[in-house]
Amino acid sequence: MGVEVVSGGGVEAVAPAKEVSVAVAPGAAAVAKNTSFREESNRLGDLKDGERKALAELRAKVEEAIVEGKLFDLEDSATAATGSKVKVEKKKKEKKEGKKKKEKVAAEKKAEGDVKVEAAAAVTEEKKTEEEAKEEVEVVEENKAEEAKVAEPAEEKKEEAEEKKDEEEEAAAAEDAGEAEKAAQAAAVIIDKDVALWGVPLLPSKGDEATDVVLLKFLRARDFKAGAAFEMLRRTLRWRRDWNHLATTSSSDDAVPEGACRLDGADREGHPVCYNALGVFADEAVYRAALGDGEGRARFLRWRVSAMESHVAQLDFAPGGAASLLQVTDLKGSPGPARKDFRVAVRQVVDLFQDNYPELVARNILINVPFSYYAFSTLFYPFLTQRTKSKFVVARPSKVTETLLKYIPIEAIPVKYGGLKRDGDTEFSAEDAEIAEVVVKASSTETIEIEATEGDTTLTWDLTVLGWEVSYKEEFVPSDEGSYTIVVSKGRKMGAAEEAVRNSFRAGEPGKVVITVENATRGKKKVMFRHKAKSSSAKKC
Repeated sequence: MGVEVVSGGGVEAVAPAKEVSVAVAPGAAAVAKNTSFREESNRLGDLKDGERKALAELRAKVEEAIVEGKLFDLEDSATAATGSKVKVEKKKKEKKEGKKKKEKVAAEKKAEGDVKVEAAAAVTEEKKTEEEAKEEVEVVEENKAEEAKVAEPAEEKKEEAEEKKDEEEEAAAAEDAGEAEKAAQAAAVIIDKDVALWGVPLLPSKGDEATDVVLLKFLRARDFKAGAAFEMLRRTLRWRRDWNHLATTSSSDDAVPEGACRLDGADREGHPVCYNALGVFADEAVYRAALGDGEGRARFLRWRVSAMESHVAQLDFAPGGAASLLQVTDLKGSPGPARKDFRVAVRQVVDLFQDNYPELVARNILINVPFSYYAFSTLFYPFLTQRTKSKFVVARPSKVTETLLKYIPIEAIPVKYGGLKRDGDTEFSAEDAEIAEVVVKASSTETIEIEATEGDTTLTWDLTVLGWEVSYKEEFVPSDEGSYTIVVSKGRKMGAAEEAVRNSFRAGEPGKVVITVENATRGKKKVMFRHKAKSSSAKKC
């Protein structure tokens, strides 16, 4: 048997449950499934004429660059080939210069020998007769000739050996140059087939619809200027090549606590939601390990990029898919602008993401923002593009749940932020119950009643008040007037930072749980809740 809903004064049906009747306050209604925002369309038919023209121009540039091997990393192979050719030319030049040097040395030695002979002849004339001097000169010349005959073969052999060695080195260098050229050609073939970004092939002629979605992100980041978008894409690819090399040669690091950055659920449009909890760095030991010096900041940056890569892998780059993240950054307990290392790290992350992950964050919601944030923001806001700035949403502590609710359904918002989502929850699922809401006007009281039509029934409920600051109590009122009312939860004042309430009650007899919310403030309050019930008879079935 289905649930009967006791309604009145415009009360709408709430979620079905077994063997239980539920009554809620007049004016309660199921929460409408409103949309929060939509990404700009990635479908070709939805683009303006100028946007389609820019996309066609960028497609042509990318196609040409990939086919001709000029997109990003072929420069390395080309440089290797060029370097080998330069070595060959350098060897030839050195050989010529060496030969000239040897000829010059030989000429100088010959001239020096001639001078010595002439000097010896002049001295001889003074001491001996002309004939004796002539004989001595002849002897000197004969000795010189004999020495030259002995030295000549050795010199020739030495030169031949050096020439042979040079020829071998030239051949090896030429072979290296040829291998480098072959490697460059082979690399071009590989890149033509495989070059991709975020798992999406970039070669337009492959016909993958996701290619246009990725290219549109770069175009939007550069106001649909195809040339600027192309250069941004090239720089991103080069950065990823260098970064991947750094990541593979760096040791793993676990200095950043688990939970500092994680995906948790989706927003109203299906975008994965990434929560960043900067409060984990309030612990001095954690702060020093992650951000205390240059090496620590480098590890932190590698960790944050690695997390971003894993999150991007969850996106759907098909036209109409959820191709960006909703990012929530919790500043509660964060080190703040007074810590220089923290400022530098945040600036690095912001710059790196803006330059290399364009349009991958649909909204960036900052929550629990302290007053000091406004001074902090002036440090990096000037370096953000206007488009990036427009994606920021700021929420003070009293407006956290209300702000998140604009983008994320209440059942997907974690309880720590005033929502109804609990890790590892086995009690409620999306199919269990719809979310209903009640508005409590200023200086007034509203009640929510969950009725059990038979005994031995367990009632369970989740309830949150946006902004709280209300008085709250729970009671079980039996249907039998002779039975006593049972206090389920004593009345108490609920502060602004309260988490959602989850409670349950096993009714031993027919009756109802009455939840009372008293609003003594000057503004209205919104109560959001869901419930389920299970009777003993339903368990047996």
